Parts: sequence; structure tokens; C-alpha cells
Amino acid sequence: QVQLVESGGGLVQAGGSLKLSCAASGRTFSRYTMGWFRQAPGKEREFVAAIRWIAFITDYADSVKGRFTISRDNAKNTLYLQMNSLKPEDTTVYYCAASGKDILTTRLVDYSYWGQGTQVTVSS
Repeated sequence: QVQLVESGGGLVQAGGSLKLSCAASGRTFSRYTMGWFRQAPGKEREFVAAIRWIAFITDYADSVKGRFTISRDNAKNTLYLQMNSLKPEDTTVYYCAASGKDILTTRLVDYSYWGQGTQVTVSS
């Protein structure tokens, strides 16, 4: 079992930056592919970024490439999402997730553990 707790959300102006954190506890965090997803009201949860534990290989949604950076600190059991050049359309709830699979995946079904979410609001 893995427990995930996100933090770092808040209100920021367009063009600004925020850094989300996800503290993990429970089973071995360092062996899991980790990801960030987001979900707006009335919409499906969508992939944002993922990072594999081997060589820290990453993948990003096209909508955030070049603006967001996912990273992890296995020693601290913490996942991060640095978000720069934020846009109003980035406004939504962001979720941290852990996959029990040793693959880099963007699919929701491959993630077994989820945090409670943190709200990010970008004003225009």
C-alpha cells in the first residue's frame, strides 16, 4: 500500500509558477513509476506527466511540454511538478499517482494509488 499527499497548489497569475509536491509513504516509493494527472469539473481525468524510477525517464502531455517539469527525490519519497508559464486553462485539481508497474505509462488504469488532489487556480 502507498499513501500519497499532495501540496503546493494555490492561486497564481497567468505567466507565474507553482511547484507541487507529493509525499509518499508505505511501500517502496523508489520502485514505482509516478505521475501527475489533472481533472476539471465535468471532465475526465487527464495525464500531465510521468517519471519512471529507472534513469528518471519522463513523459509529458503535449499541452504542458516545455512548461512543466516532473522530478522525484527517492531519498525523500517525494514527487514534484514544477509548473512555469502557467495559463488560465491549467486551472484544475492536480493529482499525484503511483503505478505498480515498472513502465513509463500515461494511462490512468496503470496507476493504483492516488492522492486527494490539490487545487491550482491561474487568474488571467
